[in-house]
Amino acid sequence: MILTPGMKVGLFGGSFNPAHEGHAHVAETAMRRLGLDRVVWLVSPQNPLKDARHSAPLAERMASARRQARGPSMIVSDFETRAGVVWTIDTLRLLVARHPGVRFVWLMGSDNLADFHRWRGWTDIMRLMPMAVIARPGSLLDSRMAPAAARFAGFRVPAQQAGLLPSLSAPAWTYLTAPLNPLSSTKIRAVKASRAQS
Repeated sequence: MILTPGMKVGLFGGSFNPAHEGHAHVAETAMRRLGLDRVVWLVSPQNPLKDARHSAPLAERMASARRQARGPSMIVSDFETRAGVVWTIDTLRLLVARHPGVRFVWLMGSDNLADFHRWRGWTDIMRLMPMAVIARPGSLLDSRMAPAAARFAGFRVPAQQAGLLPSLSAPAWTYLTAPLNPLSSTKIRAVKASRAQS
C-alpha cells in the first residue's frame, strides 16, 4: 500500500462478510464527495463485537471486497491481520504513525454510527482524524440521534463543505446523504443460509 504525503485517503474498515454493493456505495460516495485520492478497505481479521462463528474466512472476505472495490484508487488491505491489531483505534494510530503527511479520513456507514459509542476508544478516533458518515438504509434516524453525533455536534461540517474535511484537524465530521443502497451483509448471509437449507 503506497501512500505519499499530501494524499487524501479514506480508511474504510469492516468485516465485509461479505462485501456488497452497499459497501461500494459508501466507498464511492466518500471518494467523490470528499475528493479522496484513495480509499483503503481495511478487512478486519475478526470484529471483536461480532460472533466469530458467523464470519467467513479472511481470504473469502478479502476476495469479496476486491470484487466490490472497483478501480485503481480502491485498495483492499489485510493490514490489521499483518499488524496483529484488533481494535480500530490501534489500527488508525499505526497508520498515522507509518504514513506522516497523509491526510486520513475515517469512513463509516450510518448504521455503524448508531453503535459507535460502544467501540473501544471511540472518542480517541474522533480526535485522531476527521470522519465521514455515509447514509445507509434503516439507520438514518438512529445515527443522527447517536451519542457520538450528540457528543461531537459542535464539530460537524455541513455536507456542502465536505470537500474540506480531509484538510481539517480532528475532531471534524460530516454526514453525507446519497441515493441509498439497501444491501447488507446480514441479508446476504440470510439468503445463502435459506438456499442451503432448501
